Amino acid sequence: MKVFDNTTKNIFLASWVSINQSETSEDRGTKLSRPVSKPHWNILQPLKQRVDSIQVRDRQLAHRLCKLIPSQCPFERDVKLFGKTLFHIPPMCKLNPLYEEVVGLRFRALCYLADECGEDVSQYC
Repeated sequence: MKVFDNTTKNIFLASWVSINQSETSEDRGTKLSRPVSKPHWNILQPLKQRVDSIQVRDRQLAHRLCKLIPSQCPFERDVKLFGKTLFHIPPMCKLNPLYEEVVGLRFRALCYLADECGEDVSQYC
């Protein structure tokens, strides 16, 4: 569950409320109805749930996950020519629809290695 999705609706609702002395309490109640959003089916939701449900209970699996999933976005680059930066390619990992789930899986693997196995995970940071 994302906190941002739940708070923005309340913030926008609260920021658009105007209080006029001429309005009665009945009028105010009818004008502040929440918009009804259509339910949509996310095609990646089953895959997201599958990745979230992976439990790390094996030392070898945890090591593999920490090696395969990078700690930082590998696509972020500075393109330089003759020592001068021409342009910067921003990290595009957040465009990946499974980004949060994969990063969470890596975090669970790191926590398993550190907490359960008592290993030093500084090599993966």
